Amino acid sequence: MIMDKIALILTIVGGLNWGSIGLFGFDLVAFLFGGQQSAMSRVVYTLVGLSAIWCISLLFRDSDPVEGRA
Repeated sequence: MIMDKIALILTIVGGLNWGSIGLFGFDLVAFLFGGQQSAMSRVVYTLVGLSAIWCISLLFRDSDPVEGRA
């Protein structure tokens, strides 16, 4: 499903951003979009958070997506 892939990509971006904050003290999203309080940074942070919530549903889905296909 395309929504799953988008959510996973955004969640990976968020994880990498948090990794850069933890390791280097550098917030890439804030750097790219003009600080943590800029509208674009807040949109990106919100999308990453919503993607993480969406990814929770992946834990509870059937693990065999091919089942039922001919």
